Amino acid sequence: QVQLAESGGGSVQAGGSLRLSCAASGYTASSGCMGWFRQAPGKEREGVAQISPAPGRTNYAASVKGRFTISRDTAKNTLYLQMNSLKPEDTAMYYCAAQRGYCGRLISTVFNYWGQGTQVTVSS
Repeated sequence: QVQLAESGGGSVQAGGSLRLSCAASGYTASSGCMGWFRQAPGKEREGVAQISPAPGRTNYAASVKGRFTISRDTAKNTLYLQMNSLKPEDTAMYYCAAQRGYCGRLISTVFNYWGQGTQVTVSS
């Protein structure tokens, strides 16, 4: 059974940083595409970033490019999202997601496994 457990969310001021973690069990983090999505109240879930299996090609939403970095620690079977220069519009519930195979479009419908989410709140 695949389980994804996010952690690292919290409340920060604009300009601050947070690092989200997603620990995977029943799934090898290096074997398939993994990603981060977010959903703000009243809005649709949107893709933030994804990383393919080796060599680890990454893809980012335009709104976070240059500020967020997705990475993976295969030894810990954990996915990360380093978020810098946070803005109030980054406030959302952040979800870790995984699928078997290489990354395609950064859309939620192609991901099979999801975590429960971790809340990120950025104040101005």
